[in-house]
Amino acid sequence: MDEWLEVSVEVDHETAEAVAEVLSRYTQRGVVLEGGPDGWEIEPVIVRGYLPVDEQLWTVKRQIEEGLWHLGQIRPIPEPSFRRVAEEDWSEAWKKQLKVLRIGERLVIRPSWLEHKPQPRDVIIELDPGMAFGTGLHPTTQLCLCALERLVRPGMEVLDLGTGSGILAIAAAKLGAGHVDALDSDQQAVQVARGNVMENGAAEQVTVRKGSLADATGRYDLVVVNILARVVTEMAKAGLSERLRPGGVVFAAGITADQAPEVVAALERNGLKLTDQRQRGDWVSLQTRRTPASAGA
Repeated sequence: MDEWLEVSVEVDHETAEAVAEVLSRYTQRGVVLEGGPDGWEIEPVIVRGYLPVDEQLWTVKRQIEEGLWHLGQIRPIPEPSFRRVAEEDWSEAWKKQLKVLRIGERLVIRPSWLEHKPQPRDVIIELDPGMAFGTGLHPTTQLCLCALERLVRPGMEVLDLGTGSGILAIAAAKLGAGHVDALDSDQQAVQVARGNVMENGAAEQVTVRKGSLADATGRYDLVVVNILARVVTEMAKAGLSERLRPGGVVFAAGITADQAPEVVAALERNGLKLTDQRQRGDWVSLQTRRTPASAGA
């Protein structure tokens, strides 16, 4: 009988994906993000990973504890819990804990094995947990998904920079975008996103490839950048506004409230005017439009 060590951490939505990223460095079978008994909307979220019980176990356990400790210097994280489990006790059981996640008015994130009776206007995204970023739990992802509901129009050309799991590119396609270029600098993310795009029947609309802003040569109606404040600032300086068609929009997230003024200043110095700012928890999104002066450049 195979035996595994389960590591679990109870955190809020905002911290869940960062904890999952730490665990995913060491777990062999991915990371599970579980909602509570009352669904995803109610905190806490439980992040679980499984380690094989072998000669490396205690070294890996210590590395996880150290990684979470360092993360805890940024945002408080409770001590992880550990317990030994037999393989048959968890390989299917964790699936029973997962719920369908509704975001905004229309978007629904559904694990592949769960049934969901959609409402007439629901847009279903099939996404299994296990990858660290882009599950829909983090406030920045939710801000972006809600923005896509507002901004995507039929036939739009969309650029998704830092696509991660591909969740935003898939959402844009299912909301009616004509084509989406989805770029990520991490090859593993590219492979995961391609798989998710295929599973969602969006391969004809979404092109996933390795790269970043410098590798996007077209012009777009909408550019979504859900990365880090520093990267958004660097992209603004590197010609982010030049990737827009006249009247095009850049929607940026991954920015904390205290970082927002600096990012807004960088965007506005480089041809983008702030038109909307929203906040969820400690996180801010910035909606900008290409200014007439830069559009004529």
